[in-house]
Amino acid sequence: MALVPPQPPLEWNHSEDDISRLTKKAIEEDRVLQDKVAALTPKDCNFDSVTLAHAETELDAVTEHLAFYQNVSPEKELRDASNEAEALVRDYGVESSMRLDVYRAKVSAQKNLKESGQWDKLSAEEQRLVEKMILDGTRAGLALNDSDREKLTELKKELSKSCLDFSKNFNEENGVVTFTIEELKGVPKDVVSGYAKRTEGSGDVYDVTFKTPDIFPLFKYAENPTTRQRALEGYESRLSNNVQLLDRIIELRRQIGGILGYDTWADYITEVKMVKSGKGIKEFLDDLETKLRPVGLKEREVLLAMKKKEHEEKGFPFDGNFYIWDYRYYDRKYIEEKLDLDDSLVKEYFPVSVVVPTILKIYQDMLSVKFIEIETSTWHPEVQKFAVWEKDAKDESGFVGYCFLDLFPRASKYSHAAVWPLRPGYQTKSGKRSYPTTAMVANLAKPTPDKPALMRHDDVVTFFHEMGHVFHGLLSQTKFARFHGTSVARDFVEAPSQMLENWCWEPKVLEIMSSHYEKNEPLGKELIEKIVKSRYVNVGLFYLRQLFFAKFDYKVHTDKEGADYTKLWNELREEVSLVKYKFPAPGQGTFGHITGGYDAGYYGYTYSLVFASDMYATVFKADPLDPGRGDRYRKEILLPGGGREELDSLKAFLGRPPNSDAFLKELFGDVPASNL
Repeated sequence: MALVPPQPPLEWNHSEDDISRLTKKAIEEDRVLQDKVAALTPKDCNFDSVTLAHAETELDAVTEHLAFYQNVSPEKELRDASNEAEALVRDYGVESSMRLDVYRAKVSAQKNLKESGQWDKLSAEEQRLVEKMILDGTRAGLALNDSDREKLTELKKELSKSCLDFSKNFNEENGVVTFTIEELKGVPKDVVSGYAKRTEGSGDVYDVTFKTPDIFPLFKYAENPTTRQRALEGYESRLSNNVQLLDRIIELRRQIGGILGYDTWADYITEVKMVKSGKGIKEFLDDLETKLRPVGLKEREVLLAMKKKEHEEKGFPFDGNFYIWDYRYYDRKYIEEKLDLDDSLVKEYFPVSVVVPTILKIYQDMLSVKFIEIETSTWHPEVQKFAVWEKDAKDESGFVGYCFLDLFPRASKYSHAAVWPLRPGYQTKSGKRSYPTTAMVANLAKPTPDKPALMRHDDVVTFFHEMGHVFHGLLSQTKFARFHGTSVARDFVEAPSQMLENWCWEPKVLEIMSSHYEKNEPLGKELIEKIVKSRYVNVGLFYLRQLFFAKFDYKVHTDKEGADYTKLWNELREEVSLVKYKFPAPGQGTFGHITGGYDAGYYGYTYSLVFASDMYATVFKADPLDPGRGDRYRKEILLPGGGREELDSLKAFLGRPPNSDAFLKELFGDVPASNL
């Protein structure tokens, strides 16, 4: 008997008029509910009358779906309408967050609950919801006077629009950098065959887009340093139209934080994170930089010696410097020469047609679920769509949710890899479950005239990581949408997916995931050993690069006044990442995280690695494919989402408080634990 989901999948047949109309309708319905709460007398304020949990959920359920079109739709009219719709929702979010009447109703409800003894009868998640809603109001500035609140509302609306414009420029960016075939020497033929070729003057030239599958192989393989330099400087300058926007965004945050009474924007942001303060970020980053710097300096010396030797052999000038465009190239060459590991050869074992279904199967077996392909509308013909069920589902009670996979690059599509929680899971007013929908957007390589679509090992790791977010969104089960899935502290949100990256370095898993596109053979033992060894090659330079992003983000959000951020970007990178530059490109315009929810939060990528390493070493390392361990992970990390303190979830999963031992051992071998 075919399993029938208890809830239909999302539809993707909207016109631009639909997007605008439905968004406005959802906002108006939410406003009516807020007005109703605002009209309550203080004595009538209680958990059911005031929480607004379901109202917020219903608004998000409509608008998240419609705002998603801007990232994936091939139709400009739909993308523009979606972008405008999100701007409306963001503006309404600012207006809504500044409603003093609704905030007072929530404060009265909390007071009544505690005075009547009803507070103790609420579940832990219900208590958490009330506390978070009150904190939201305080952080929104509702304890301020009228004029400060009005000013705050104006600033927040401008900030919201500026962030949206910054993000829109990413999706609309369609620049290229042009080279002759001689300048592309070293770049694999199958990659070059995918570039747009045209005639210019008396010869052929190739236009290389700034999309990852096009530009990154050039950074890694182009032999001519001038080619890499031009490509890198073009890549860093591709969003120079974001420079003034970012200046304004940071100034707006500075003003907003000041009005709210926080010393810096970083202090405001970290109040609701695991790290708790801006000072905590600085201590973490400085401590790690101290450990990494000597390692990075040694690695740079080795790579610089390789560069000197190659430049002498090929007749390129050598000035004794190691540049930003040298890093990926010599990192790759080092791995090839020292480990005899060829990235292009490894890629031949990872055809997309094998890797994607195999990774889905690994997750399904480990987490005891199954994906069943369905027929339904989508935003593009290439999108794969699935209903997700418990492995042993007999009827609709075993339904988990829906998943969409949009995996290949195309014009005007989101250009990296990310997961959107299009609809959260939650309990409806009637007590029934509303099921989640997640969408992964990626940019895996497409087939070329010479070869099928192949994935670099890096791409495999990225795909495995993003599927971790997909399952966090599918397997969480909270009462309230606010706490569903990845709605955890932002400096914990990456930890589950980072932990899952470890599977891509496990010999047994690498064998299962690989199959040579011609020979249909898995990776051999020797090649697997080389891949595993390559994981921590040049780890110092790799993490110093991460620290540069985090330190830039921290500095701009703690400085008391604006600065020349192009200068800061280039000088700080040289100081922290140990790579030089020539042309000070405005790379800060390409730093999407800074407006995409990671403001004063980029440190979280490395911070959460501490938890990821601990979780993997403690629970999964002994047998990463064991469904019993997968079940423990589902129960203690995925299921609670943000419905309880992240530290409590970690303690329940690990059987003790987390520590940094596994993380430090991974990077440096046996070293004393620190305050990471």
